[in-house]
Amino acid sequence: MASEYGHDDGFRHGYGYGDGDGSLRGYGRGGERGHRVPAGLRAPFEGRAWREFGYVLLGLPIGIVLFTYAVTMVSLGLGLLVTFVGIPVLALTLAGCRGFGALERARARGLLGLDVAAPEPLRIKGDGVMAWVGAVLKSGTSWRTLLYALLQFPWSVFSFCVALPFWTCGWTLLTYPLWCWVFPMYGGQGGLQLYGDEHHRVYLDNPFEIGVTALVGLLITMATPWIVRALTQVDRLMVHGLLGPTRLSARVVELESDRGVVVDTAAADLRRIERDLHDGAQARLVNLAMDLGLAKEKLAEDPRAAARMVDEAHGEVKTALQELRDLARGIHPAVLTDRGLDAALSSVATRCTVPVQVEVDLTERPAPAIEGIAYFTVSELLQNVSKHARATWATVDVWRVEDRLMVQVMDNGVGGADAAGGSGLSGLAGRVDAVDGILVVDSPVGGPTRVTAELPWRGARALR
Repeated sequence: MASEYGHDDGFRHGYGYGDGDGSLRGYGRGGERGHRVPAGLRAPFEGRAWREFGYVLLGLPIGIVLFTYAVTMVSLGLGLLVTFVGIPVLALTLAGCRGFGALERARARGLLGLDVAAPEPLRIKGDGVMAWVGAVLKSGTSWRTLLYALLQFPWSVFSFCVALPFWTCGWTLLTYPLWCWVFPMYGGQGGLQLYGDEHHRVYLDNPFEIGVTALVGLLITMATPWIVRALTQVDRLMVHGLLGPTRLSARVVELESDRGVVVDTAAADLRRIERDLHDGAQARLVNLAMDLGLAKEKLAEDPRAAARMVDEAHGEVKTALQELRDLARGIHPAVLTDRGLDAALSSVATRCTVPVQVEVDLTERPAPAIEGIAYFTVSELLQNVSKHARATWATVDVWRVEDRLMVQVMDNGVGGADAAGGSGLSGLAGRVDAVDGILVVDSPVGGPTRVTAELPWRGARALR
């Protein structure tokens, strides 16, 4: 269903947002400028390749330390399990592995650019050493870091033995034309020996052979960064999977954060309602009571003055009722409950200062909470259009993609809207995020502005 409110001066429906399937992919404002040098040629000289190679080189000594520590301490702890000492030793071993895990996350962050969040902290129930020991032994993070210490060593040996020969061989052969003179001057032979036995030797000593050697070295040098990158990809998987938070723990942290946002939002709404009641309708009703009291006193002495005061009080009653209606509409409009998003958003659009086209393509109604968030999101965005955008038209589109409710508001204003910095958009983004939604703002300076909210569907009711 589509409807337009206001005039259509200069109106054009030009949102074309996303990939055509309603998803929120590809929000960039333009791709990066391509490099003139192909990736294969510049890779050996990029800092990333050298950092990854350094990560592989450091992996072997670190792996030796980790593996030795883990095997020695676990063996000691298991051997002492016949006594009470074995349990604290195992706890200390796991705690040490957690410390090594923090160092490994820092190494991956510095050399691989892999930013892995710290896992969930220990949940110690009670006081004393035994409470800490129990928490360490029950923590899945502790055992995952121990597993990392055991697996990292054989992989670091393999990576070291693959990366170092490729790296050194490639650069050695590539630079061979620069140092081939060393052999005849100091080695007593024509060049680098390719083959030799008791009767025959082959040296790389003529210009053609030197050139071919350098070409082979170039090919190996170009391929080495990609080989090292493939090796470090396994390290990335191990660090992310064994040293980072699990999906469950990350989800718990996210839900705790969202719960705080919901509580703060609810408290802010209550304060707003209280302030609006106190400063608006309540103040008018107090004045109304005073005016009616004065009119009652003047009724016998000056009926005309009393009638005039009653007439003014009647106007105050109408104003107070309108304020109460507006306040109730701001809490949860009855039209949204009775008739759904299409009618409710159409009502909001009529209060906007610019022409607004509303299109709601839904065959079912989402859950009431999601429906309410979608309504208040559009209401807040249209208020921003009226106050700040300096636009001449706006559009509101609502549709469903699988289990997601998509809401998009677009205007042709001056742009420059930013969800960061504590603006109203940041609060709106927090409210959307509290229900596992996404708010994306695309507002280049000069416009147009597109704000798209993706909300979970969470249940449906058939439309009447």
